[in-house]
Amino acid sequence: MESAVFHHALKIREDLCIGCSHCMNVCPTEAIRVKNGKSYLIENRCVDCGECFRVCPVSAIIIDHDDFNYIFDYKYRVALVPSVFTGQFPEDISLRQIHSVLLELGFTHVYEVENGVEILAEAINSFAGKSTDKKPLISSFCPAIVRLIQVKFPALADHIMLLKPPLDISALHIRHEFEKQGIPEEETGIFYVTPCAAKIAAIKDPVGEKDSPITGVINMDILFSKVYRQVKQRNLQSCALPVGSKLTKKATCWSLTNGEAPYVKGRSLAIDEIHNVIEFLERLENEEVSDIDFLELRACDESCAGGVLTIANRFLTAERLRNHTDEYHPEKDFNHPDAIKPIAENSDFLLGNIGIGEIKPRSMMKLDENMAEAMRKMEKVNRIMQLLPMVDCGVCGAPSCQSLAQDIAQGNATINYCIFIQKILEQKGELSLEESIKIMQDIWGFGKTNKYRDLKGI
Repeated sequence: MESAVFHHALKIREDLCIGCSHCMNVCPTEAIRVKNGKSYLIENRCVDCGECFRVCPVSAIIIDHDDFNYIFDYKYRVALVPSVFTGQFPEDISLRQIHSVLLELGFTHVYEVENGVEILAEAINSFAGKSTDKKPLISSFCPAIVRLIQVKFPALADHIMLLKPPLDISALHIRHEFEKQGIPEEETGIFYVTPCAAKIAAIKDPVGEKDSPITGVINMDILFSKVYRQVKQRNLQSCALPVGSKLTKKATCWSLTNGEAPYVKGRSLAIDEIHNVIEFLERLENEEVSDIDFLELRACDESCAGGVLTIANRFLTAERLRNHTDEYHPEKDFNHPDAIKPIAENSDFLLGNIGIGEIKPRSMMKLDENMAEAMRKMEKVNRIMQLLPMVDCGVCGAPSCQSLAQDIAQGNATINYCIFIQKILEQKGELSLEESIKIMQDIWGFGKTNKYRDLKGI
């Protein structure tokens, strides 16, 4: 259920953090600050895009997930596998080998996420036909983008299509199919193999829904290592599953850039990488672009192939997925007695339950719940901005002068945090050298200011 504060899969380990500010500088929503020599997260700004995870030089930022042994709490254990997981493996490792090892690791069923694509594709054009007053419509596929729009572009929140992504559609199909077989819901565990942090957050705290049909998540890099090691050690060739994939080319490539847009009627654009998305949404918000019917927006470069938990090069992954479409063998899909029945058999049920609730704006720019107090704080921000140097150097422990001004207005910083203001006050005799050093220590920690005691000979 959507809570007052987003659930976050990204965690910062203070014991490892060196306060280098790399994460602070790359965060697209300015959700990170440095205090006492350690980075910390402003939770209502973070969208779990994982940019901070990519750049941390000491691996102090981790992505929280469920322990693999959690799957054994359930009698029926379904691995919900996205196509990009298959794309991590070299060409000489087949889909049947990968799925076979997943069964040997303890799963009772393996199901491909993109089975839900055909249902979704039908629903998208139906939804678009009924929403002619909202242009452009924005895909709800990428949870990092959904959260980004909520916090950074709240005026566009009602442009997001209120439809489940393939992940949830496939999970709902599995639960419905097992229910028809008389399997108790509490005996079924559905575990998604995730390429990114945002999908973990979306499963643990769904936007627009009360809860998720998915039981848990397993980080893709961890499961890849388990499967790859097994395949290589045993030179595995046999497989208990049907040969090939039941996915069409459209379904297999749906999670790649431009995988979704071509199948939506009207003028559609596909944009990947979160900074590119932000640039375009700013243009859209400023009414600099028009006559677009649909936007496929993805936070990662090359979309899910470039997720922060993937192993392989994103371009090679995309190539492999397109090549894997040659393994499509629909006539062999359901010969295995334990195979989950075709999703098309439950199309009416899934189309009837494909919608999600309202996606509410949650602006990160909101300074206070009380309108009068928020206005007062905004005026203070504007006054402070006139005093700051506007160089966005980050020495204050905030990523920009604007974010420092907001922190000051919220009572989380003082104007003395600005190194330029400090020097001016020192020159006027209004701030001592000792006080200036103390401010720097409060921001960057004692170690960074204590190491320069002897600079002779440098």
